[in-house]
Amino acid sequence: MAAVLGVAIAASALLVSGLAQPATAADEELIANGGFESGLEGWFVNNGNATDGGTLSIVGDAYSGASAIKIAGRTTTGSGPMQDLSGKVQAGQTYTIKARVKYDNASSPATKQFFATMHYGGGTYTNLGSTTPGRGQWGYINATFTIPASQSVSTARLFIETPWTSSPSSDPNTHLMDFVVDDVSLVGTPPPPPPSKTIEVVGKLPGEHNPLIGHKFGADGFGYAEDGRVYMFMTNDTQGYAPDPVTGISPQINYGSINQITLISSEDLVNWTDHGEIQVAGPQGVAPYTSNSWAPGFAKKTINGVDKYFLYYANGGGSSNVLVGDSPIGPWTNVRSSTLINGTTPGASGVSWLFDPAPLVTDDGKAYLYFGGGPASTSFPAAERFNNPKNIRVIELGDDMVSTKGTAAVVDAPVAFEAAQVFERQGKYYLSYSSHFGGNDFGGSQTALPGYPGGGQIGYMISDDPMSFPKEAYAGVLFPNQSQFFGAGTGGNNHQSVFEFEGKYYFTYHAPTLNKRVNGNTTQGYRSPHIQELTFNEDGTAKQVVGDYAGVAQVKDFDPFRTFEAETLGWSKGIATQKVDGGSPQFGAAAPNLVVKDIDNGDWTALSSVAFGDAGAASVTVKVKPLQSGGSINVRTDSETGPIVGTIPVTGTAGQWTDLTADLAGLTGTHDVFFTFQGGSGDLFELDTWSFAESAAPSLDVSADAASRCVAGKSVLTVKVTNSDEVPVTATVTTPYGSKSSIVIAPGKSVSSAFTTRQANTPAGAADVAVTATVGGQQVSTAVSAPIAAHSCG
Repeated sequence: MAAVLGVAIAASALLVSGLAQPATAADEELIANGGFESGLEGWFVNNGNATDGGTLSIVGDAYSGASAIKIAGRTTTGSGPMQDLSGKVQAGQTYTIKARVKYDNASSPATKQFFATMHYGGGTYTNLGSTTPGRGQWGYINATFTIPASQSVSTARLFIETPWTSSPSSDPNTHLMDFVVDDVSLVGTPPPPPPSKTIEVVGKLPGEHNPLIGHKFGADGFGYAEDGRVYMFMTNDTQGYAPDPVTGISPQINYGSINQITLISSEDLVNWTDHGEIQVAGPQGVAPYTSNSWAPGFAKKTINGVDKYFLYYANGGGSSNVLVGDSPIGPWTNVRSSTLINGTTPGASGVSWLFDPAPLVTDDGKAYLYFGGGPASTSFPAAERFNNPKNIRVIELGDDMVSTKGTAAVVDAPVAFEAAQVFERQGKYYLSYSSHFGGNDFGGSQTALPGYPGGGQIGYMISDDPMSFPKEAYAGVLFPNQSQFFGAGTGGNNHQSVFEFEGKYYFTYHAPTLNKRVNGNTTQGYRSPHIQELTFNEDGTAKQVVGDYAGVAQVKDFDPFRTFEAETLGWSKGIATQKVDGGSPQFGAAAPNLVVKDIDNGDWTALSSVAFGDAGAASVTVKVKPLQSGGSINVRTDSETGPIVGTIPVTGTAGQWTDLTADLAGLTGTHDVFFTFQGGSGDLFELDTWSFAESAAPSLDVSADAASRCVAGKSVLTVKVTNSDEVPVTATVTTPYGSKSSIVIAPGKSVSSAFTTRQANTPAGAADVAVTATVGGQQVSTAVSAPIAAHSCG
């Protein structure tokens, strides 16, 4: 396989026998765990082709050290131990490859050639070096090679293999023998670090609720609400963001490189938790047979009594696919071997772009998928291509949600371009979509019919049947183009969804508002998520949505008295987030854990409308990893320069996570809370979680005693209340024989109250004392009890 494909290229240009050339000062070891002393970490069996396969294990038969790696059960000549070097090598640079290889099979030839080979993606394989050891002896691959300047290295995977043959299984002892590898090394100059993606400006202004986040981008947001939380699935526009270190301006967005879905969630629609990116497509994706992940759609369905979650996405313009999860946060699995929607889908003919999949599970449990878009059929008359391009489809989903049934039906949405999405309300089905901009693909110079949407608007339709959307179901423009609201640089097409949360409907859309705040009025296509409330007229039609930076109202105050993720952000400045090993302290072991990173002096994060109550917060605890000494965190109220209510000196061992706690003073009521970061130059620390501890409710130091005596043959009860506190108190004493109220007792004093029982003999009981006082301007109440012993005057 690879040996034959690459040997002609490699032999003359890339292989240099003899000792490796000296490494330059910039050269680095690029192989991780090349001596296999950390087990299989970093290694896997080559899976470049569907027929590749084998089993890796760690063995003690090592050339050096204690461990080596063995490959057994090989199914192809290319089946060997592989390590992914994508992002570690660069075209035009020279590298030195070394490796030790041995085989022991007594039935194999006396000598055998082995190659170190690089797979650059697709069918591009290049042999880097080779060795031909004798049976039972260690062979030594040692070669210097240069990656051609024209070679794409977006994928670069190194593996060890034997020479290719078309039918290796015909003689497995010759072609598929087990072998052992040790001491793998690749030394050379790695690519320069990528430009920082950290957004240093305040992209979401305090007090504003749009865009939803200010530290990264996200487009095509699909909202889903469950159990008091909204989840927003988005195309990861940040993936290709690469701002110039000097100008701060990134090249235009490259949609073809996007193969991740970004996920955020919120309990209140203002403070959003970053759950990071889902690696959906590409060689390391959940579904590696897909290349892109655009425009996600999401749904839940209970199947055989188990809740399952389904994440749909566009694999570029040519097909759409689906992943399955056990929660809205995952983890995600691939259950298909090919895409869900493609050219073989019944009824999909005539649709140029088989993308933008949007699921709907109706109230009666049936499920549908809406998809499609792009240029209209050239068989239509020009006016029809413009006004009724018939480029969107709906198909019923199978009961498993990962298959289709029947034939897709045409959605005749006027001036349609893409982005169909449907929600159900009061027995009606509302389909919204993005309109096209005209041009030759849509009939050339044409005029929209009266009432039809203009270019780049969100139109909508209303139907009684989720499978039937004729042009007569058109109901109007739901949302004008976003440039109408956000000005220069924010135009282009849009992508929307509608979800219901806490009894209200909300409309999601994107606009390059964060990109605009980074670069002024120039934008490069990096989009950000927004939400507005969606309301309806009495006849069921929707009121047109108005976009703005204010966004939606916060639906509930934020609860600080728990452990919550530091990447929960109302607003922020200058920070980024990153996945780390382990599960989420807030969302569970199966959920990914993120931390806040790239924290420099003057950066900050903030939470909106945090409810500390009358008692307030006594302390705050942060899980932090110091990166240098001398850093600190100030806790402020209401703004990044507001009053400081507590300070956390960031101490501990650099590079080690630690929990640090600081006392707080005067943090009561409801406030925006800002965490501001101070220290030297460079990255100060990373943050994992926050938690606040509630102040103990004030109490009063008051006690009560009861005693009985006989007066004229009758029992008289006396209750003495003692105030050992520093403030005066007011007491009410209640007994079985009456009560007395408004008893004022000075600090350090006692007051006795007598109750005539009019009985010679009294049973045991109790006297209850309710005490109130004002402490620090706050009304405080305390209750105490005094036991009453049985008493006789007979």
